Amino acid sequence: MRSVWLLIIGLGCLHAAEAEVQIEACKTGNIQSCYEAGLALTTGENAKIQDKKEMGLEYIRKACKYGEGKACDVLGENYFKEKHYQAAKPYLEAACNKGVRSACEGIGTIYRDGLETRQDDVKAREYYEKACELGGRDACINVAIIYRGGFGVEKNREMEKTYHKKACENGSEMGCKQYKKMDNEDKGIEEPGIWEKLKSLFN
Repeated sequence: MRSVWLLIIGLGCLHAAEAEVQIEACKTGNIQSCYEAGLALTTGENAKIQDKKEMGLEYIRKACKYGEGKACDVLGENYFKEKHYQAAKPYLEAACNKGVRSACEGIGTIYRDGLETRQDDVKAREYYEKACELGGRDACINVAIIYRGGFGVEKNREMEKTYHKKACENGSEMGCKQYKKMDNEDKGIEEPGIWEKLKSLFN
């Protein structure tokens, strides 16, 4: 037990030492170090100490201000999780503009669900489309649903199918199944019914 406590204390000291190194580098203008210092102070045991957490968030804000997209995403995600959606918006937008997929998905959800902002299907689709192009599986599915339901756009089966295909290409099993189903329908290939599926189990 004593060795376990020594290990925990040692890791805590290592984390603190890492933060100090990054803070010094941040003071010299190294924006990546500002981001790393912020992460060190807002994760692990440090996250439980309010003063350290607040200090860490300040370093992350600084990194975001000077163009570190991942820092903006961390801030946006932090506010999103705490349900401070208005506070999250500018950070998620900044991160999305830097090509951070999860930020694009987050801001898309804010507009889709009208979270502390006016609900806007068009903006939701735009952000989900960007997240999809950045490799987001769920974002592609969301765009497909938008085209299927005609939310803020005319219903478009071909676009729905296209985005299910993109979801499939990004690794979504649901996207693959839905794309195959729609493609078979377009080719006039009937899906086997429940009875046929059951019979095939015994063949």
